[in-house]
Amino acid sequence: MLQSSSNEANQAMRTRAVTAAAIGTALEWFDFTLYGALAATVLPKLFFPAMDPTSALLASLATFGVGLAARPLGAIICGHLGDKLGRRNLMLGTVTVMGLASMLMGFLPTYASIGVWAPLLLVILRILQGFALGGESTGAQLMAIEHASPDARGKYSGLLGLCSPLSQIMANGVLLALSSTMSADAFDSYGWRIPFVLSFVLVIVGLYIRLRVSETPAFVALSKTEVAHVGSPLRDALRLHWRTVLRWMLFFCGPAAIFYLIVVFSLSYVTKTLGVPKQTGFLLLMGANVCAIVGALAGGMLSDRIGRRRALAIGSTATLLMLFVYFQILDTKSFMPMLLAMGFFLGFTQFQSGIQPVAFAEAFPTNVRYSGSALAYTGANLIAGGPMPVLAVWLFAVCNGSPWGVVAVCVVFNVISLAMILTAPETRGIDLNRTDSAAEVAGTDAPNAMHSQSH
Repeated sequence: MLQSSSNEANQAMRTRAVTAAAIGTALEWFDFTLYGALAATVLPKLFFPAMDPTSALLASLATFGVGLAARPLGAIICGHLGDKLGRRNLMLGTVTVMGLASMLMGFLPTYASIGVWAPLLLVILRILQGFALGGESTGAQLMAIEHASPDARGKYSGLLGLCSPLSQIMANGVLLALSSTMSADAFDSYGWRIPFVLSFVLVIVGLYIRLRVSETPAFVALSKTEVAHVGSPLRDALRLHWRTVLRWMLFFCGPAAIFYLIVVFSLSYVTKTLGVPKQTGFLLLMGANVCAIVGALAGGMLSDRIGRRRALAIGSTATLLMLFVYFQILDTKSFMPMLLAMGFFLGFTQFQSGIQPVAFAEAFPTNVRYSGSALAYTGANLIAGGPMPVLAVWLFAVCNGSPWGVVAVCVVFNVISLAMILTAPETRGIDLNRTDSAAEVAGTDAPNAMHSQSH
């Protein structure tokens, strides 16, 4: 009876951990989609009315970019502190900062009220959001993965991976509902503020759940060793585990580049170049995100059965093959083939993203896990993810309207990604309480590793 009660308590804690992590991850992508849409539509005339329309749009989009640029700094600093102070403490801090920044953005006065202070405060809040979210993404992943049982880490990883497409559907749905039920003047006046205030409700819920989640077993075990009291996690990650950081950063460049190619450039391509109505473009993207939800969960769960390497290789190979036919299918302008192409492409991209949290966590020892994972994740998004939409637009113009330049760049990223997967050690079932690298224990038999950790 005592054993049964203990198992129930452990399962309840795991459920709280993955719920707390999922809410933070969902809010991250909700903010990404919401602010991106508003930065291109409403914010230019509210915060940069003194500029001509083109300059105002560029300035507004620049505030979006500031948030992305602040994420690596947040990841580096929060990663170092998370390896020293614990995952739970950092998660309480990042979700609080994120929530306050979102709420204040919802109440922010416009240029008409306070002049140049309005865009300045907007930039400051975006920096705070970006900083907090940079630390949030990796910390949330570790909170869930380090609490999970060895045979279910992939499933928990997949649950985190589906937060991105689900949140994008939610954000687009909220904006669609508000814009459909309000006049244009009402939406510009106060309607756009509502989602930011609503996002703070999610933060309150996330904070409540996180206060009820204990520190992860891996960090508790680390805190009892000498390793916890010596060295610098960030420095040690770069000095002792730089090969692992570089490997997984190069791997994630592939999924990151393709993700932004689909959700940003593809929408522009089908609506502006092909002349497909915007409503149809949004429907295609929402349908693709439904496939991405299935893909993320399937990737994580399959990795529990066949291993991280083999599952990632399947996803990477699928996206590589799809690159060669993707734009030709879009060029048909036929709804169902376009939906299938975007759904398949984004689905297998998220298939890999559903495995990424557990693959990164298992690759690093506990004392540098937060720092190493954050460096790899944000490094890939900084190198390949963020610049991809702008690079795609430039390549499209240079190639006189042909998509093959964009395809070539994405193929290079994808091939490098696949090479990193195939040469990586298998880590399924590895002991997360270790203080050595995954490469040093790569020869460990997975079932034995799982057995040893579960007792």
